Amino acid sequence: VYYQGGSMIKTLFKSIREFKKPSILSMVIVFLEVIMECFMPLVMKNLLDEMNGGQLNNVWKYSIVLVIMAFASLAFGVIAGKQCAKASAGLSKNLRYDLYKAISDFSFSNIDKFSTSSLVTRMTTDVFHVQMAYMMIIRTAVRSPFMLIFSIIMGFIISPKMAWIFVVIVPILLAAFILIIIKAMPRFNRVFKRYDALNNSIQENVSGIRTVKSYVREEHEKEKFNKASTNVANDFIGAERIVAFNQPVLQFAIYALNLTVIFIGATLIINTSSLDLAGNPIWGDLSVGGLSSLLTYGMQCLMSLMMLSFIIVMVTLAIESGRRICEVLNEKSDLTNPENPVFEVENGSIDFNNVCFKYNVKAERNTLENVNLHILSGQTVGIIGGTGSSKTSLVNLISRLYDVTEGEVLVGGINVKEYDIKSLRNQVSVVLQKNLLFSGTIKDNLRWGNEQATDEEMIHACKQACAHEFIETFPDKYDTYIEQGGTNVSGGQKQRLCIARALLKKPKILILDDSTSAVDTKTDAIIRSELKNAIPETTKIIIAQRIASIVECDQIIVMNNGKVDQVGTHEELLATNNIYQEVYYTQNQINNNGGANNE
Repeated sequence: VYYQGGSMIKTLFKSIREFKKPSILSMVIVFLEVIMECFMPLVMKNLLDEMNGGQLNNVWKYSIVLVIMAFASLAFGVIAGKQCAKASAGLSKNLRYDLYKAISDFSFSNIDKFSTSSLVTRMTTDVFHVQMAYMMIIRTAVRSPFMLIFSIIMGFIISPKMAWIFVVIVPILLAAFILIIIKAMPRFNRVFKRYDALNNSIQENVSGIRTVKSYVREEHEKEKFNKASTNVANDFIGAERIVAFNQPVLQFAIYALNLTVIFIGATLIINTSSLDLAGNPIWGDLSVGGLSSLLTYGMQCLMSLMMLSFIIVMVTLAIESGRRICEVLNEKSDLTNPENPVFEVENGSIDFNNVCFKYNVKAERNTLENVNLHILSGQTVGIIGGTGSSKTSLVNLISRLYDVTEGEVLVGGINVKEYDIKSLRNQVSVVLQKNLLFSGTIKDNLRWGNEQATDEEMIHACKQACAHEFIETFPDKYDTYIEQGGTNVSGGQKQRLCIARALLKKPKILILDDSTSAVDTKTDAIIRSELKNAIPETTKIIIAQRIASIVECDQIIVMNNGKVDQVGTHEELLATNNIYQEVYYTQNQINNNGGANNE
């Protein structure tokens, strides 16, 4: 759809930007290179004819001209290659940047449309295919047609009737190449889906390597990966097996053309009796030099066709890659700023008014149904509920990671859709259960919360999050390097660092999504006490599985199947709410059986 309407080309060409000049310069210089290469056989013809006739007076002149033209062709080729590489690599760089920028601006619902492995494939393999195709388009795709056309024209200049051999054989060879490409393309197109499956297998295995090893599933995963890799290989082998016919077809055409030109040309040169009634040669004058030039031009015609066949294969691959890239570039974020956004979040009050939400508009039922909540600024609110009760979905609407399907969410008395998105999210800190730390020092990770944070501010935030003590045990303390994904710190340490990072934002609203699940109950209690005393004006929302984590909250929200079952204090819910009672008594029974203290 994209390339039929031309919008794919238009979208991709937007990424050329500052590399338009080398792109155009490359095509112009390639044209000059073709002219040099097409005139050289003509000069060589004159040189051979001079030598064959025993006239050596002009040999030096033709030789010097040939040397100059050869060096000019070499210079044009080097410059064109340099400009072509600069332009294609520049397009690739810009495409990757544009893709990354587009993905960064996506809402969660936009990201949900693409798998992570597919996005990685589009930013790597697909961009590479487009880069290679663009490089061939601005150089080889310019060179080959011009070389083909000029070689045929030069053949007609030397011997009009002999040149018709080119006109006959070129369409036959071109038809053969096109047939080969038509047969190979469906297999090439299947490769992209295979790549997505392969990358997905790699991603799952690398990110979940601990789970794989703990369940001793290495052999199963190796087999799954081998299957995905084999599928890619088989599709490529099938396609390349068909494309491999290009070479023998070309070789056959070369030998057929050479034999035909040599046989007919030599016959005409030797058989001087081929004259018409007026005494003129029937086929026109053809010299030894002319025959040599015709052979060269014939070879140039065929090699141009060969290169065009390769270009068609590469461009066809790139069309599919370009379509996949444009799917991402043309995807419009579901979340956009209003025309006159509000940049200031006055306070941390939160209101849900008749909110309904579903992740997919085609979904039959809502994830959240008729939610009405009113949270005062500075309150500490707990959220509890079973797995799948949409606790996380509820808090995702506060920072506008998703938009409501019906109703409205207010922060500071203003609909979240009226805020500038960055301003809103800067005032809402979220600490997830599955926390992510990036490769870099502890300071680097903490400064995600505040780029300008001083060492004193970072230490203060870490003390509030009970992270300072274990950081001080590291040899490099706050300069300790965190491996990718935080693999060199424990789950509890990772959670506390993420809480400290969130506190550095000094937000109006702090959301802890089961973010103390990996710490012990004592540390959990200390963190909650620190948060209560250190940021009393910040609205704190705590999603927890342990009632002990929310028992002191100003109000507790009980979620059940996407609905608010009841809102109240610990005492009120313990007296009236069946779900809360069941969780409370179950946890206390477990604690009692384990010898732990209960609330």
